Amino acid sequence: MQTVRQLLQEKGHIVWSIGPDESVYDAIKLMAEKGIGALIVVDRAKTVGMLSERDYARKVILVGRSSKETKIREIMTTQVISADPHQSVQECMTIMTEKRIRHLPVMEDDQLIGMISIGDLVKAIIAEQQFVISQLEHYISG
Repeated sequence: MQTVRQLLQEKGHIVWSIGPDESVYDAIKLMAEKGIGALIVVDRAKTVGMLSERDYARKVILVGRSSKETKIREIMTTQVISADPHQSVQECMTIMTEKRIRHLPVMEDDQLIGMISIGDLVKAIIAEQQFVISQLEHYISG
């Protein structure tokens, strides 16, 4: 079973972040430019929250707020659920499913070392299943 550390080695460790006093508009613009669905909110080199497209939709658009005037700190998720690099992909899939979240920051010794998405996990699980199928087919035909 693949670990989060192994997944990050393949995917990379790039994490896009933004400060809590930036505007929601700037966050959405950054997400669009980078093709991502969530940002880590960092204040003085410390992770203080997370902002996702879902937060934007539910806490800005649906309540008629202005994305240019709303600060990230006003709508960010402050109870950040994270993964450990030693956890398995399957464990993280369970966490994301139970908590109904799509992104997990990866923390090691209180340091942010990466971010994984539900798409990353699905891709890893499918690749692992394809490998097992291939091995079984080889065994049966061999």
